[in-house]
Amino acid sequence: MTMSTPETAWLIEQLEGTSLHRVLRRLAVEPGPTGLDAELPATFIGIVVDCETTGLDVASDAIIELAVRRFRYNDAGRIVEIGRAYSWREDPRRALGPEIVQLTGLHDIDLVGCEIDTEIATGLLRSASVVVAHNAAFDRKMIERRLPAAAGLAWACSCRELDWPAAGFDGRGLGWLLAQAGWFHGAHRAEGDVDAVIQLLRHTMPDGRTALRELIDTASEPSVLLTAVGTHFDVKDVLKARGYRWDAAGRVWCREVPQHVADDEEHWLLSAAYRPEHRPYASGPSLARVTWRERHA
Repeated sequence: MTMSTPETAWLIEQLEGTSLHRVLRRLAVEPGPTGLDAELPATFIGIVVDCETTGLDVASDAIIELAVRRFRYNDAGRIVEIGRAYSWREDPRRALGPEIVQLTGLHDIDLVGCEIDTEIATGLLRSASVVVAHNAAFDRKMIERRLPAAAGLAWACSCRELDWPAAGFDGRGLGWLLAQAGWFHGAHRAEGDVDAVIQLLRHTMPDGRTALRELIDTASEPSVLLTAVGTHFDVKDVLKARGYRWDAAGRVWCREVPQHVADDEEHWLLSAAYRPEHRPYASGPSLARVTWRERHA
């Protein structure tokens, strides 16, 4: 039986009127004006991207699906217009692993002869004031390797650069965040994940800002990458506990911190890792300023 809209609305109201039920709505992001802040000029263009790949090795795996959607937003961080969805598949010229088939629902036959439109995809990316992905540290590397002419853009990560716990959310997984906001979508396909991110960016955070505004404020703030060059092996556990990560390529521990705490972090490093009794091989760490044009790359 198909219920009419009034019947559906009444049933939802009854279910949500108690603490025993919560209704999730299927996400449907439609292109066109959103009806928000029409009087405030929308002078910025954002773009959300997502890619499905043959695996998680940035150096050797390949993109098999790329989705892109642009939107216009104003200085208040409100999305006032949403563009059409673009999605491409690409033949990796290798067999997909069973775990990738299960995860994405894509099979080898779905990709035969497919190719990303390099010119269109690159043009879309280069038109944006900011590129957003829910796992920017992975998506940026994969996309810039496939589309090198789109390198060096401003990127923001909706997973790590938004304080979801402070906003009352549990976890950072895209599907789970979306469900907590009252929506569900077809996960693990690039186009659906792009729309999920756009919907989350429209969410109003506890301080009244949109999630998009908070994300831009956070991501656009320069940070400092501290590289603990020349530290002794014996201090690795101290560095790891502090939040430093091991860079296997450079064989060094490093940590990125906000610019305003960089001096304090450097002083901590000098005390915790570079005192003579710690047997360092260098006099101190190296520091590098990072903007959202370098971050996640």
